[in-house]
Amino acid sequence: MSNMNRIIILGGHGKVARLATEQMTAAGYAVNSVIRNPDQSDDVRAAGGNPVVLDIESASVDELAAAFTGAEAIVFSAGAGGGSPERTRAVDYEAATRAMIAAEQAGVKRFVMVSYANAATDIDRLDPTHSFYPYAKAKHDADAHLRQTGLDYTILGPARLTTEPATEKIQHISEAGDDWPEDKRVTSRANVAAMITHVIRTRTAARQTVNFYDGDTPIAEAVHPT
Repeated sequence: MSNMNRIIILGGHGKVARLATEQMTAAGYAVNSVIRNPDQSDDVRAAGGNPVVLDIESASVDELAAAFTGAEAIVFSAGAGGGSPERTRAVDYEAATRAMIAAEQAGVKRFVMVSYANAATDIDRLDPTHSFYPYAKAKHDADAHLRQTGLDYTILGPARLTTEPATEKIQHISEAGDDWPEDKRVTSRANVAAMITHVIRTRTAARQTVNFYDGDTPIAEAVHPT
């Protein structure tokens, strides 16, 4: 039986994920936070989530699908966090694509991917020997794969992340243009969490990519039903 207010967050101990957990539980959702390390369980509970210990780097599609069954939406907010290019590929691309397959297998249509603003273009301008390239490539390829699925996806592309509090106001990067001040080309993690909550709660931005800075337009006005 479907539980239409249960959300699964992959990478549940991350800063964005915990902020999103707090916001979604405040909005009436039950949040299952998938984590690799059981020692992180108390932090997840403190944010209002239910810890689910599962290593997505090694979990099979069937194991992921079992965890997803009955959920309203999947949020992929996991990442290798740097380190080897091989592990970056394993988490940010391979685990992400298995999660997409598992979501379809479990019948969960809504899939929110936390990406980054330049994921579509960095691989064309970065030297492949650059230390950031493996991450850019993994995120680019995961986003591209997601767009080819039948899922009702939303890809969220924040800019450089900060720890500022949520303003719940953004600026679409496509609307900002080259004149957007350099010091304002940032996105608070709390606003990313607010965007996750908004697109799930309102079912907006399905099959869309939303790249954004912190800005002056309330999220509800910037991202609304078409």
